[in-house]
Amino acid sequence: MNLEYFIAKRIIGSKSYKSSVSAPIIKIGIAAIAIGIVVMLIAIATGIGLQQKIRDKAVAFNGHVTIANFDSNVSEESINPISTKQDFYPEFKSVPEITHIQAVAHKFGVIRTETDFEGMVFKGVGSDFDWIYFKEFLIEGRIPLFSNELSSEVIISKYLSDRLNLKMGEGFQMYFAKEDVDRPPFIRRFEIVGVYRSGFQELDETYLIGDISHIKRLNRWPDDQVGHFEVFIRDYDDLDEVGRAIYQNTPSTLNTETVSQKYASIFEWISIFDKNIYGIIGIMILVAGINMITALLVLILERTQMIGILKALGSNNWSIQKIFMYNAGYLILLGLFWGNLIGIGLLVLQKQFGFFPLDPEVYYVTQAPVYLSVGYIALLNVGTFVVCLIMLLVPSFIISKISPVKAIRFE
Repeated sequence: MNLEYFIAKRIIGSKSYKSSVSAPIIKIGIAAIAIGIVVMLIAIATGIGLQQKIRDKAVAFNGHVTIANFDSNVSEESINPISTKQDFYPEFKSVPEITHIQAVAHKFGVIRTETDFEGMVFKGVGSDFDWIYFKEFLIEGRIPLFSNELSSEVIISKYLSDRLNLKMGEGFQMYFAKEDVDRPPFIRRFEIVGVYRSGFQELDETYLIGDISHIKRLNRWPDDQVGHFEVFIRDYDDLDEVGRAIYQNTPSTLNTETVSQKYASIFEWISIFDKNIYGIIGIMILVAGINMITALLVLILERTQMIGILKALGSNNWSIQKIFMYNAGYLILLGLFWGNLIGIGLLVLQKQFGFFPLDPEVYYVTQAPVYLSVGYIALLNVGTFVVCLIMLLVPSFIISKISPVKAIRFE
């Protein structure tokens, strides 16, 4: 049997250990580890969760990469159409990381009701549009059905529904300007079949989605003309690399733009979360480690006579150090257990019930999102355990300075 482990186990199990002077300090050390793990878990889960949610919402409205004609147009409206007769459409076979490509077009218009009006961008989509993201956002109604015939069905945002008091199943008129501003605008009537809420206020107050055929008719485009293409890829982490590959595999007359380039300020903002997470992890591990160092020093001082006796019996310094390292390891594991139990429990409750709301105008989400992964939880626990043990090696060297004669007489 491992002698050091046996002695450490007897110390931990003894009643005197639990009622000793060091007991409150040891409990504080365990609590520090537990609180540290809770804070770190929440920081990582909500930080990564917020990054992913904001990213997914931006991708839902724009794709990972957009392909369009070069122009100086800075508005959302599609001015210079692009032909669908491209080698990369409807399947982008030259870049294997691409999962889907769809043709869309934008046109600015004004929705007019009896009492109010609102300017919106009509996003025209076709049968190739992937609704997977919007199914998650849909809070009422259904996805529009587009066939070969011109469809008047649209889905609008909850923002627009509240702003203009538009209800499910109701119709409304939308006005589109002509090139000749002196002529009366085009008027189209649409029927609301669905209401979505992405929580991304900037996008919710910009888009409603309907049949792309309306834009083609309004702009007098041939059937094979669209505004631009939206490209979706398999892994967001490969966005920059795949974005370059897409650019290299498209004609020189076309431009490509990644979603992170289009919303540069937002993506720069969410990238700061990584630095915050690393900072929180560093501070929490440092605080937990200092508390455990204090607990270990008190424990060593309390067991000074035992250390002297073990040295007198022939135990070397490293053997005695191992006893206290086993003891400290047990305390760290105890703190990790309670920290994980509380931290993961809180995160699961937040994920299921959303107890903590957020201001969508600031954070682009309505509640604190949670990302749970066995990978980062395991890495965090192992990392905390190892770092704390390494920190405890230094104070454990105080054992080598203890004289057996003085230690046995120590009171």
